[in-house]
Amino acid sequence: MALDRYPIRRLEEDPSNVLDRRKWPAVLPPVAQVLEDGLDLTPATVLVGENGSGKSTIVEAIALAYGLSPEGGSSGARHSTRASESLLADHLQLVRNAGTTRRGYFLRAETMHGFFTYLEKNPSTSGRDDVRFHDMSHGESFLELAVNRFRGRGLWVLDEPESALSFSGCLSLLGVLKDLLASGESQVIMSTHSPLLAALPGARILEVGPWGLRPQNWEELDLVDSWRAFLDAPQRYLRHL
Repeated sequence: MALDRYPIRRLEEDPSNVLDRRKWPAVLPPVAQVLEDGLDLTPATVLVGENGSGKSTIVEAIALAYGLSPEGGSSGARHSTRASESLLADHLQLVRNAGTTRRGYFLRAETMHGFFTYLEKNPSTSGRDDVRFHDMSHGESFLELAVNRFRGRGLWVLDEPESALSFSGCLSLLGVLKDLLASGESQVIMSTHSPLLAALPGARILEVGPWGLRPQNWEELDLVDSWRAFLDAPQRYLRHL
């Protein structure tokens, strides 16, 4: 896959707008690492880690710095309920690959209900009837949005999509992302708690925690070890609850 065909090559702090290291979210080790060292991005990057580790903060900031709507959608979406995003995006600059697309989409599981209402009130201008996402189950609508919107070249950003999806739904989403990456002109950045989604073929996995960001093989992830141990002997965990 050619290095210069996907949208973003690197993430760096904006030297003209440095973030105070004593303030949130700079106090989070992964965020501090990005600010200090920058972050090289590949065609597919998956961030995994515990709640509050900073993975969604980084993924959200990349989406906003790219120009995508903070509550989901493309760069043209203007949906907002209550602003909750950090200011990290304001302190970042993206190193883009020359001549690549500026198309993209942000799927953020926690804001999907409001975003579907926004889409209903602002129908597509493409000349085709839009999907009635509210008429579907949560998981069906989330997957249908990915199938419907994730097309062609672009940056596709997903924040914990497994919260809406069953096991088979996660497999279907993996199929969508795998097909997008096959072109060499699309890029996927995703945060997840799912060992299934973390197995996205060809993805660089970054384990997020008190250490910051560290590249990790799928088989060596704490996430995978924990699920494997639980499935092997659930009662060993349940008796301690």
